[in-house]
Amino acid sequence: MPRDPVRIADTRAWLLKAHDDLRGAQIDLDADPPLLGDVFFHCQQAIEKILKAFLTWHDTPFRKTHDLVVLGGLCVEIDDTLESLLRSAAPLTEYAWKFRYPGDVSIPDLSEAKISLTLAKRVLDALLARLPSETHPSSVIPVNDVRGDKTMNFRGKLVDTSQV
Repeated sequence: MPRDPVRIADTRAWLLKAHDDLRGAQIDLDADPPLLGDVFFHCQQAIEKILKAFLTWHDTPFRKTHDLVVLGGLCVEIDDTLESLLRSAAPLTEYAWKFRYPGDVSIPDLSEAKISLTLAKRVLDALLARLPSETHPSSVIPVNDVRGDKTMNFRGKLVDTSQV
């Protein structure tokens, strides 16, 4: 039985948005000085969208929320082997808003930002492994890069394509 093309497209759309957030987190991390608050925001957003992609594929309704505990709980109902990983991602929920507005908020350090980005990539890898390949965005996504002929692969690494 052929798979629903609308569900494939909707799942892929969530994954593409997650890719944009992972890319944004990496760019913010590489900035001089790093934009740490933005790194945390984009990591949370990437995980949120990855979870929504998984739920979309499994036709599981979810409310409009940034809460990784709620979204992760719905994902664990589908695949309980995700529980440990998604539990480790749950504290990133507060990054959806914590550093977005002025106030007396202490931003975690560079090492914590790197850990958050690594965690977001682990969540991506885990859920991609559980989704059919036709939902995966193209493995190479072109980007406008001032450093020359480059593309960004789906995991956010810049790849030189000038020799291709």
